[in-house]
Amino acid sequence: MLRLLSVNNFVLIDDLQVSFDPGFSIITGETGAGKSILLGALSLLQGGKADGSTLLDASKKCVVEGAFDIANYALNEFFALNDLEYDDHTILPFLF
Repeated sequence: MLRLLSVNNFVLIDDLQVSFDPGFSIITGETGAGKSILLGALSLLQGGKADGSTLLDASKKCVVEGAFDIANYALNEFFALNDLEYDDHTILPFLF
């Protein structure tokens, strides 16, 4: 489960951290509020592609991180098979 989304220098976002509590989360807002930008940031964590237009400031790196609580997903074997260190709380980074 996604617990925290951290976004820096991505499209219109300079610096943002969004925490998610267990359960169902809904993000609402008016047109242009940035909901699709958050989805774009999430897509980068899933292997989506970025280009120069995703940078708010071209002189800085774009950093998107997702902190996940994976304790309930029985992923220990997957991590071991892929020579990865397992922790119940895992951070996936994206840098551009």
